[in-house]
Amino acid sequence: MKVALVHDWLTGMRGGERVLEVLCERYPDAELFTLLHIRGSVTGVIEGRRIHTSPLQYLPNIRRYYRECLPLFPVLIEQFDLDRFDLVISSSHCVAKSVLTRSDAVHLCYCHTPMRYAWDQFGAYFGADRIGRVPSRIMRSIMARLARWDRATADRVDRYVTNSEHVAGRIRTYYNRDAIVIYPPVDTEFFYPDAVVPERYALVVSALVPYKRIDIAIDACRRARLPLKIVGTGPDRTRLERAAANRSGHAGNPVEFLGRVPDEQLRDLYRRAQLTLMTGEEDFGIAPVESQACGRPVIALARGGALETVIPDETGVLVDELTGAAFADAIAHALDRRFDPAAIRRHAERFGRQRFSESIGAVINETAAC
Repeated sequence: MKVALVHDWLTGMRGGERVLEVLCERYPDAELFTLLHIRGSVTGVIEGRRIHTSPLQYLPNIRRYYRECLPLFPVLIEQFDLDRFDLVISSSHCVAKSVLTRSDAVHLCYCHTPMRYAWDQFGAYFGADRIGRVPSRIMRSIMARLARWDRATADRVDRYVTNSEHVAGRIRTYYNRDAIVIYPPVDTEFFYPDAVVPERYALVVSALVPYKRIDIAIDACRRARLPLKIVGTGPDRTRLERAAANRSGHAGNPVEFLGRVPDEQLRDLYRRAQLTLMTGEEDFGIAPVESQACGRPVIALARGGALETVIPDETGVLVDELTGAAFADAIAHALDRRFDPAAIRRHAERFGRQRFSESIGAVINETAAC
């Protein structure tokens, strides 16, 4: 059986790429199709595949503006020739699910989310307050067409698998399809506790994009007078740095933007943090589980995937309101509470890589046999 893997783009190791990495391990001879591959941005397991890319790959400095090419993605994803493949596995948060396959081929999609900007988070990305009134009006028309295309191509997939009950609900709403929930892989063998005394800071590990609401974390730590370290990159970094400079009026709560860091440094940051913050509504949220694997509590918005990964007052604190004041109160509550690192760690172990690999393998085999 010839297998093809399809992923939207390869520009860094985030949750979606961790799923793809396991798929590459399970299917070492599979060929990989992606709109854009920034060489060296993902692990050797992925880089070692035979990788096919779209014409985006040949545009100069494309890594700086590939997101602005979004209206072209539907045309580009449909250009891949997958007629040679009996089994197609797409890892999709944008357009990968919509590849064209042979009529008798099996297509299983691990859907990280229906595309946020086209469905329910337009304002966070393209609202008038972010890009201006006229550009926002233009983008609304483009995103409406993209949403119609996204729905029209949903039935190109034979079976959907997804990362949380939260996203399964969104798949039912937007695609009118059911999805099997298999929580994504967290490397709990690499992320584990150590006998270090926590230092006085909160940690955010996130792409710096609008819906993550990192501005709320900055405001909350200012109110709580707690230093904040932010790991990650993205188009919102300049805006967030300005926000941090404007809001950090106290020497006792500096905000550090660390960019991308090596995995060993990230693990050390988790271990030494007093807590990890997740202020956006996540589909699942890998970083909070990595933090818990290191025995450290999480403060998260009580929406989306956090409801499935954080146990209130046992592995962290869930916050009902998306405000700096509410998160500051939660920080104070967490700092006053004694969390058991061993109990936090045990909870995280249910999201391990081996469990994901076995579960996704069983579903793929069952789907291919139908």
